[in-house]
Amino acid sequence: MEKPPLTLRPLVPTAWPAVEALFGPRGACAGCWCMYWRLARGEGLRTVGGEPARARFRALVEGGAAQGMLAFAGEAPVGWLSFGPRRDFAALDRAPSLACDDADQVWSLPCFFIRAGWRGRGVASALLRAALPEIAVRGARIAEAYPVKPPAGTARIPAAFAFTGTLPLFLNQGFSVVQPREKGKQRVRRALP
Repeated sequence: MEKPPLTLRPLVPTAWPAVEALFGPRGACAGCWCMYWRLARGEGLRTVGGEPARARFRALVEGGAAQGMLAFAGEAPVGWLSFGPRRDFAALDRAPSLACDDADQVWSLPCFFIRAGWRGRGVASALLRAALPEIAVRGARIAEAYPVKPPAGTARIPAAFAFTGTLPLFLNQGFSVVQPREKGKQRVRRALP
């Protein structure tokens, strides 16, 4: 099937209706509303997910504090990639396998959401390609992400487990593995001009 023509736009405060339409009534992945990596110590999606997460993320978007890239097919939102300074995502530093010594110099790309029916059609690749120059303009010099390593063979990773992207997605766009792990989330980086 031919890839859809996409328009990529950076998130702006007035784009909340598009975010809400894309994430749907369930809030993207199990009520996360792109808050998973932003939660404070002691918080979890079981208590903060759903409506509380939606309200928090809406405040971040409308206040200009959330950053990311949206993909549209026509006027319909079909994809999302969150990005920002690594320190904006407090949970990254609490994950021992993702910790780093230079977090203040890093911009993270921790989360994708692609609308069902649009997955496997190049939306995540387009979002990543558009996000890299955008974060460079905003001052990023190191881009970092936390993709999952696909299982051996041809098995696909269920979308619920691939919200951080997949390793091939990032390797195909010039990222390198920082610390290889046998399975689970990998830490990858790319220097930006």
